[in-house]
Amino acid sequence: MTRVVIADDHALLRQSLKALLETEQFTVVGEASTGLEAIRLVEQTRPKLVIMDLAMPEMNGIDAAKEITQRVPGTKIMLMTMHNEDEYVFTALRSGVSGYFLKTQTTSELIAAVREVDRGNTYLSPSVSRHLVQSMLSGKPPAAQRLSSRERQVLQLIAEGKTTKEIANILGMSVRTGESHRANIMEKLGIHDTAGLVRFAIRLGLIQP
Repeated sequence: MTRVVIADDHALLRQSLKALLETEQFTVVGEASTGLEAIRLVEQTRPKLVIMDLAMPEMNGIDAAKEITQRVPGTKIMLMTMHNEDEYVFTALRSGVSGYFLKTQTTSELIAAVREVDRGNTYLSPSVSRHLVQSMLSGKPPAAQRLSSRERQVLQLIAEGKTTKEIANILGMSVRTGESHRANIMEKLGIHDTAGLVRFAIRLGLIQP
């Protein structure tokens, strides 16, 4: 049976998803409530598939996905989210995500999506597929692509109210490097106040409003 890790900051959703997957002959080997916890858990349990929310504390699902695919190559990752905007989809696919599932869909569609990713294919929710094509045809890259993975992580922690020192401790960097990342983010986005960064982080799906 396929080994699965579930990552979501809502315990009830994790429990419900675990019960659903186990009735479909998947084996849930662990649960995580933050992106950083998900990375550690995947390294420990080596599942074939990770199903996780996009918006999680400490590190969002997109950046956690990138870390996981680098540290544990071959792991399949499916994001679950409410967002179908190109900001999220483009960045998720570039981070190595194999599935992008909208929470507005049904449980039967979820199982079909999980099986598709489990077989090694890419799954995109139908409305996401349409939106992605439209975005590609427009030729306009989303603003999220201006930021590196590390800058998105710093942006999320800023939006969560962390100080530069706290960000440095969480991400294992010097305070000076943290300050440099903050300045680079503001320069790239043309946003020069914390409130503006918080609004952009919400639009990017890094935190919930």
